Amino acid sequence: MNTLAHKLHNRLLRAQRVRATISGDAARPRLSVYVSNAHVTAQLVDDTAQRTVAYASTVGSKATGTMTERAAWVGSEIAKKAKTAKIRQVVFDRGSKLYHGRVKALADAARNGGLEF
Repeated sequence: MNTLAHKLHNRLLRAQRVRATISGDAARPRLSVYVSNAHVTAQLVDDTAQRTVAYASTVGSKATGTMTERAAWVGSEIAKKAKTAKIRQVVFDRGSKLYHGRVKALADAARNGGLEF
């Protein structure tokens, strides 16, 4: 197995390990976070009905600044959209990323916006 394939395999295993312990439902959806090199995406997912309740991303938005600032902007936007959908409590899904840096900035902004997790 080459180095790139090994890294991708380990990333998939980390994401599955996190995902195996959490699940979202209608009362408490899963806040799924994805951070790429260029963009940050967050969505509220109801796993029982298999649908997305709310979605926020830097793709096509006017969010500027560093990636950490963009992540904080996405966190505040997802909190606003959750509030309009009458959702207060969520389950946080960090995916394969560590709870540090951009993921932490998004989570803190979502908490400041009124989400509880």
